[in-house]
Amino acid sequence: MNVEPRAGLPASRAGQWGVRKRATATALGVVAMALLLGGVTLLVLLQGSLVASTESDARHESQEVIVVMRDHGVAEAGRYIAATVLGGQIVQVLNPAGAVVAVSVPGAGDSPLTSLRPAPDQVLTENVSSLESIGDSDEFLIVATAVRLDDGTYTVVVASPEHVLAETVSTVSWYLLGATPVLLLIVGISVWLLVGRSLQQVERIRGQVSRIDGARLDERVDVPPTNDEIQSLALTMNKMLERLQSSDREQRRFISDASHELRSPLATLRAGVEVAAADPSGKTWRELTDILSEETSRMHYLVEDLLTLAKANDGGFRFNEDEVDLDDVVDRETRRLRSTSRHVITADLTPVRITGDARRVGQVLRNVLDNADRHAFSRIQISLNSGEAGTGAVITVDNDGDPVPEAERQRVFERFVRLDASRSREGGGSGLGLAIAAGIMAAHHGSIRATESPLGDCRFELVFRGPTQDPGRR
Repeated sequence: MNVEPRAGLPASRAGQWGVRKRATATALGVVAMALLLGGVTLLVLLQGSLVASTESDARHESQEVIVVMRDHGVAEAGRYIAATVLGGQIVQVLNPAGAVVAVSVPGAGDSPLTSLRPAPDQVLTENVSSLESIGDSDEFLIVATAVRLDDGTYTVVVASPEHVLAETVSTVSWYLLGATPVLLLIVGISVWLLVGRSLQQVERIRGQVSRIDGARLDERVDVPPTNDEIQSLALTMNKMLERLQSSDREQRRFISDASHELRSPLATLRAGVEVAAADPSGKTWRELTDILSEETSRMHYLVEDLLTLAKANDGGFRFNEDEVDLDDVVDRETRRLRSTSRHVITADLTPVRITGDARRVGQVLRNVLDNADRHAFSRIQISLNSGEAGTGAVITVDNDGDPVPEAERQRVFERFVRLDASRSREGGGSGLGLAIAAGIMAAHHGSIRATESPLGDCRFELVFRGPTQDPGRR
């Protein structure tokens, strides 16, 4: 089947025609090859079966004649074969001297049909192209069987014509030859239509996806109720669009939040510069130096946090895979917090060693401890223990402030999230510390979660997974 697409078709339509042509041609080639191999195999098996059946019938007929000869004599056998042999078979009974003494059809008694002379109870066969003794030019299968009687060894000859076999094989061959083009035509049309129907659904999905841009990420493709690969493709496309929409929404919110965070220090710096520039004495500049320096530092830390968070989100963190004495890291950050905090800080540390980046782990602890220091009333409790079954490590940071509401315990690790007025810019938090901590923990194949201690305190739990070593130093 060679169907050419009309000129001027769109690229997608032309592509469909090409796919349909290739699929149809492939299907026709496969079916034609299968029909050829199957037809040849069928004819070979059919011919073998017919030959075996013809020989079996000849053997059976000769055995029947032998039974009659043994029971009733040669004369009765002659009357038997004259009355019962059908189907074009020719049967002769030859005496010990080789002369014909009984025959199934007139005109076949002048001379033996074959020179085969088997021993008693032996069966010999041969194929001959013609029987000149009776003037028949057809091919015959001859079966000769011998039987010993009282007056000597007799031979029963059964000649079965093979023209019926050849005609049967020829008829089946013509039927196969005639049916093949019809079958190929049906297969070609069916494949053409089925592939076209499938490609129409794919084209509809492609068209719907091509119309979706950044302003219409909420649109979805139609899912056909076909329960096949086309339906799976549509579902996969919708899931991809959902991820793109979610990523786009997150990116827009991130840009909005980052702009909002940067607007305040930039406004302060601009106002300070303008005021200082208007004072030719320089006194105002000296008075604003500390404020401007503080806002500059604030912008610096905010930008650093944003870069750190961006690396955590796109997998761009570069870690040193070293053995880390986690208890040393926790102890160092605990002593740092004690030097600046007004709260009572206690620590219960078990020596634990993990694999990771000590600087990044320290950054996680610093963010979590600073968050606890901002929200504690009077005390902070830090503990470090090995994980379950001696693998990994668990750090818990408890403070006696209000626990994070259960409904907000996942959202608290999102960017720029402040759950209440106490978590304000003036309180020192940018809303990025816990998000950075979650990103670093994920990069270390660990986790961090907000929960509540048995005493009702606010708790943050850091879990490092993997094998642990007990250095045994304390």
